[in-house]
Amino acid sequence: MPELSLFALIFLVSLFILIKAAKYFTLSAQKIGLFFGITPFIIGVTIVSIGTSLPELISSIIATLKDSSEIVIGNVIGSNIANICLILGLAAIISPRALFIEYDLLDVDLPLFTGAAFFLALTVANQQFSSGEAVLCVLGFFVYLLYAINSGDRAPQENRDEKVKTTQPSKRSIYKEFIILFISAILIFIAANYTIDSVIKMAKFLNVGTEIIAVSAVAIGTSLPELIVTIKATQQGDPEMAIGNILGSNIFNSFAVMGIAGLVKELVIPASVLREGIPVMLAVTILFFFTTQDKKVTKWEGWFFIIIYLWFMGKTLSFF
Repeated sequence: MPELSLFALIFLVSLFILIKAAKYFTLSAQKIGLFFGITPFIIGVTIVSIGTSLPELISSIIATLKDSSEIVIGNVIGSNIANICLILGLAAIISPRALFIEYDLLDVDLPLFTGAAFFLALTVANQQFSSGEAVLCVLGFFVYLLYAINSGDRAPQENRDEKVKTTQPSKRSIYKEFIILFISAILIFIAANYTIDSVIKMAKFLNVGTEIIAVSAVAIGTSLPELIVTIKATQQGDPEMAIGNILGSNIFNSFAVMGIAGLVKELVIPASVLREGIPVMLAVTILFFFTTQDKKVTKWEGWFFIIIYLWFMGKTLSFF
């Protein structure tokens, strides 16, 4: 039992460092981008959106290199479900009023969001994820990225300028940002390494599949940046950023995380993920699609998402 406590402590500490390092990496990358004249909106839809998903990406690459590729699909599926049920649910509950959306999500965003989930389900249906499918996933992410950039160019200038709240650094301070970027990148790699190592050891100690821990503890932990961003946006009265963060993160997970990890090595997909994780992810994706049709998410809908997540976690951890 003391051994398990040690592995759990290493997991929590390394996960905390991973999330903190990803935050500093993202902030420094923003400032460097501003210094070199990249517009705030482009930084927002690229660096910021990717930065909040950096823990999922790096931990998935490390897991693949350690021949534990089942962690990748567990992390992606678990994070996508957590983003919709846990994060959106909490955002709707803590919001003083319903989360209203002015932007027309039905035009392109929701179809891409839903399509990414179903494409992921199709690619892993045979319990394998080939390098060819990985290339298509990466291509899918670039298509979404180009759409996000082009749609931003058509947005009002004041909305674009509000996407990133950082000031342009001076020449003297830019060297400091490069140092922070370099150090945080090293910390991300080291922390991700220890996170995956501790997950593998805990799984062996508890005699459970690593994908079970990945779809629960790792998924919740790596989704914390999205949770923080979403709750902060909700408290500041910006529900569109909160919902947009969930949309972007799920598309990034389905396309970029799976695609890049799949390019490193062919991924193995556990039968338990196909049997239990994929149907729940597709179900909550469809539920999200219909929930946002009236351009609002109510407190009661938020509670329903939370109930679904509690049920999913209970089934995953064999409580039910």
